[in-house]
Amino acid sequence: MAQMTMIQAITDAMRVELKNDENVLVFGEDVGQNGGVFRATEGLQDEFGEDRVFDTPLAESGIGGLAIGLAMEGFRPVPEIQFFGFVFEVMDSISGQMARLRYRSGGHYNAPITVRAPFGGGVHTPELHADSLEGLIAQQPGVKVVIPSTPYEAKGLLISAIRDNDPVVFLEHMKLYRSFRGEVPEDAYTVEIGKADVKREGSDVTLLAYGAMVHSSLKAAEELEKDGISAEVIDLRTVSPVDYETILESVKKTNRVVFVQEAQRQAGIAGQVISEVQERAILHLEAPILRVTAPDTVYAFSDAEEVWLPDHKDIVERVNEVINF
Repeated sequence: MAQMTMIQAITDAMRVELKNDENVLVFGEDVGQNGGVFRATEGLQDEFGEDRVFDTPLAESGIGGLAIGLAMEGFRPVPEIQFFGFVFEVMDSISGQMARLRYRSGGHYNAPITVRAPFGGGVHTPELHADSLEGLIAQQPGVKVVIPSTPYEAKGLLISAIRDNDPVVFLEHMKLYRSFRGEVPEDAYTVEIGKADVKREGSDVTLLAYGAMVHSSLKAAEELEKDGISAEVIDLRTVSPVDYETILESVKKTNRVVFVQEAQRQAGIAGQVISEVQERAILHLEAPILRVTAPDTVYAFSDAEEVWLPDHKDIVERVNEVINF
């Protein structure tokens, strides 16, 4: 085991798969000699050459189109969208083309494409860089959406994504890139896409979260424990498809749920998951499912984002509401 930050684990996953399969290609804006804006691809061009790790023009639509063409020719593209706030420029490639390729061609073509992109607040980026837009892609059938919260999961999930024969959007929260280290196997391994993880066992309330909000939820659970409230924390890890089996098993035990997401209340996936849980487990619920989210405004400028973003205090407040309902 090695101690790695999330960004190191992500780099290692790409290195493993570039070695494992000569059809894996990594490309995007400044990912070559510069190693990407966060150095996620640092050293990969030197190791594998310019034909397999290369820069593209500053054109997300072109990056998406290139990925589709390469996939149809048998490659496994790993394109980077420099920030996920720029996804609108490549939305047709993802939702209109990648998601439909296997169905449209009757299985003749696959789209084994892993679209990597950083996102998320708390690091004071400029406008259009931090937005949580995962809900836009999660609404599109045919695309998997993965959001790791630890270095171990980042490497295992990214390897799984690259090996998947269908398109995966792999989102990396910027605040988690270098905020802590975790144990990561140095060899290749996979973490199953579509499987949630119970990060903390509890009996009084279920906290559902993903990305950086998993850590906020764990912090809230520690605070709640001081008041005698036992919170179970579930890391969804994959927001499309969602692992409802794990969620429902927890709900039947705790009978109360709070959903936590960084995205605005009307965005993200909270509304969809809450609807599904209430349809499937209404008789097990002793209170309405509440949510902790950012407010329904455009993303705040960096000076105000600490006020705008949800935190562990907001989670504690909502849990107390659902407990005392």
